[in-house]
Order: sequence, then structure tokens, then C-alpha cells
Amino acid sequence: MPKQLPALLRAYRMQGKAAAVGFDWPNIEPVWKKFDEEVDELKEAIAHGDESHIEEELGDLLFTIVNISRFLKANPEDALRWTIEKFERRFKQVEAAFSAQGRSIADASLEEMDEIWDAVKADE
Repeated sequence: MPKQLPALLRAYRMQGKAAAVGFDWPNIEPVWKKFDEEVDELKEAIAHGDESHIEEELGDLLFTIVNISRFLKANPEDALRWTIEKFERRFKQVEAAFSAQGRSIADASLEEMDEIWDAVKADE
């Protein structure tokens, strides 16, 4: 497995390779349980404030999310790229809305930004 691949794509391919030789769950249900387990472990690591453990548990959670994407036959790299583009498009519209008011987004409250974000999202 090429190490230069983006991490999400590398995880996706590694999991596919493992699944091809039978190292896999029979369906998505156990993967959802694993997801819940990993979320709990991340919360616990956060509660203890151990940064290296937090990073490890976050990685485990991301790896599990990639496994979910594999079961759903959705490429996680493409899914994340699409979401980033969607976020960027919406955020630019939020910035433009404040600019049209003669204001800087940096001076807006989170509540004001959320209100415009929700309007932009509803317009899509």
C-alpha cells in the first residue's frame, strides 16, 4: 500500500484488502457498534486530557468512519472533498453577507454567523 496516498484513501484501500481475505465484519451493524465504542473512547481520552491518547482515539474513530464508508460503497476521500467544497461555498456566502452589511465576519457573534449560515444552507 503506497504510503504517499492520502490517509483516508490509504485506510479505505487497506480495509478493502483485509476484507478481500475475509478479515471483515459480515455487515455494517458491528461497524456501527465499533463507531459508538470509538466515540466513547475518544470522549474518555478527552476527559483525561492526554493529548497523545486523544490523537490515537481520534485516529481510531476516523478509521472506523472509513470502514463505514466502505460498507456504504462511498469513497471517503471523495465524500470529504465534496463536504469541504460545500463548506467553503457556504462560508464564502456568510462572509459576503457580512461584507454586504459593511461588517467584518470577525466582528460578528457566533449566533449571527449561525443565523446567516442557516439561511445560506436553506437556500441551497
